[in-house]
Amino acid sequence: MYKSKTVAVVVPCYNEEKLIGRVIETMPEFVDHIVCVDDQSRDRTGEIVERYSAAQPERVILIRLPKNEGVGGAIAAGYRWARDHDIDATAVMAGDAQMDPGDLHALLEPVIADETDYAKGNRLFTGEAWNLIPRVRYIGNGLLSMLTKIASGYWHVADSQTGYTVANRKVLKTLNLDDIYKRYGMPNDMLVKLNIFDFRVRDIPIKPIYGIGEQSGIKPIRLVPRLSLLLVRLFAYRMLQKYIIRDFHPLVLFYFTGAVLLSLGMLVGLLRCDASALHRIRGRQHTAFHDIPCLDGLAIRHVCHVA
Repeated sequence: MYKSKTVAVVVPCYNEEKLIGRVIETMPEFVDHIVCVDDQSRDRTGEIVERYSAAQPERVILIRLPKNEGVGGAIAAGYRWARDHDIDATAVMAGDAQMDPGDLHALLEPVIADETDYAKGNRLFTGEAWNLIPRVRYIGNGLLSMLTKIASGYWHVADSQTGYTVANRKVLKTLNLDDIYKRYGMPNDMLVKLNIFDFRVRDIPIKPIYGIGEQSGIKPIRLVPRLSLLLVRLFAYRMLQKYIIRDFHPLVLFYFTGAVLLSLGMLVGLLRCDASALHRIRGRQHTAFHDIPCLDGLAIRHVCHVA
């Protein structure tokens, strides 16, 4: 327990046989339950967790999903377990040991003290982030973080893609955990839904860990366009839920007007581009002038159109 509050850590696992043991063994002692969710791993991840669970049945819990659901689906399964067992604070740590267990105390503290409802790690606070995080992932994370600020309404939140978080019991009992986005867009989806219910969210500086043998399934070049489209839908969903269905706000009218004017501006711009292209095509026809001598020594200018 942490300051008389129960603590669980959800560990989504997919093919983590190399590092899952390290995650379990380095978990702080104040963690009451380590909920490992095996997302249909093809290696020995489930077997390894099962051995730890046999030795510590009350502390290490293994949940095997019947089918592969993605990291968001695995986290949701762990969240449901924590909700059903009335856990006071539930953290999420990856099964690839990329999250420093030493940072868990800092993430838990504001949640346990009821200063925030949802604490999330921010790897970008440290000046070392540029050197520690792979360049492509760093740039992709920065772009998605900016889009997530717009979609979620949490302008003070950065590093949207980190999964190192702590949620209080009220969050897990309020949100529809079955409706959480099941893939890598889960942190973005979570922030949008937290904003709809006016939950307090706080960024906590954490240390990024890379180069320990982890194998990431994230491909930023493919992920960024897909999540960008997801964020557009999430923004529209938040506007609908928060400012129309739950409580009308004129902000929606301003956004709608802006979207209409932007669309009209883009349409006019495209028409202008078409007109300009047509003008250039016609401009290929030029006028050639030829001087034709006359009997009186003067010249008559002959106009000839040449295609």
